[in-house]
Amino acid sequence: MDQKKIKDLVDEALALNESLFLIDLTISENNKIQVTVDGDNGVPLSECIRISRNVEHNLDREEEDFSLEVTTPDISHPLKEKRQYIKNINRILKVKTAEEELEGTLVEADDEKIVLNWKAREPKPIGKGKVTVKKSATLTYTEIKEAKVKIVF
Repeated sequence: MDQKKIKDLVDEALALNESLFLIDLTISENNKIQVTVDGDNGVPLSECIRISRNVEHNLDREEEDFSLEVTTPDISHPLKEKRQYIKNINRILKVKTAEEELEGTLVEADDEKIVLNWKAREPKPIGKGKVTVKKSATLTYTEIKEAKVKIVF
């Protein structure tokens, strides 16, 4: 299968709804096409169907047999695109860098970096006991090895 042709068909379908964006496109050896899309405001099932039809109707099964799956990202999968970070502002993220693991509320995300805020209990500077302090970390996307949204019930 021609990955560029399929990507062009997906991009063509995504162009009709600017709030949607491509997360991943894979084609296995047995021609199983998996397209993962996300949206700034979520992705309705009707949009997955529309994207699927745009790809499927422009490929010839007589030439090459294939299966096609258009999905949205699973909550257990890490964030991949900058737009996913922006979409998840004010949610709790678990972020792994080369040096540490952080968990905090995503308060800012732009084209270069994200900002996490959290509270931590630390020993008092003077005397016994602990005090709650507000912490913040600014991370560039290149520093982030993995980031996942934490689900709180």
